[in-house]
Amino acid sequence: MIRRFGETPRYGQVYTRRPGAYAILTRGTDLLLTHQAEPVPEFQLPGGGIDPGESPVAALHREVFEETGWTIANPRRIGTFRRFTYMPEYDLWAEKVCMIFVARPVRQIGPPTEPGHIALWMPPALAARKLGNAGDRHFVARYATS
Repeated sequence: MIRRFGETPRYGQVYTRRPGAYAILTRGTDLLLTHQAEPVPEFQLPGGGIDPGESPVAALHREVFEETGWTIANPRRIGTFRRFTYMPEYDLWAEKVCMIFVARPVRQIGPPTEPGHIALWMPPALAARKLGNAGDRHFVARYATS
């Protein structure tokens, strides 16, 4: 069974399953996060949806690069959670199945290519408070204490 975070699914609402891959990226004592300006400003773990035919690891590499400008190495999956939410940018009610990886940031190639994203480094304790969803906060807090 996959642990759920966030709001309870709404009775009668049809949700589209949307798998995604997200990364906890550490350098020294800090984590690399992305801040997304739209549709709701929030801090997030870098990552996102897995395209049809794409593997979770390939999606992780692509999404981290798009949202941060960094390349990564050695991704290792540490868990999965799900959350039910409305995604206004897609006009979609989604059951997000979020696969969480730990990886090593290797090199920043340039700025994020995803519009409205800013990459920033943050101490894990601060990240665990600022991240926009409870699942991300849970995994960062668990990782920071391991």
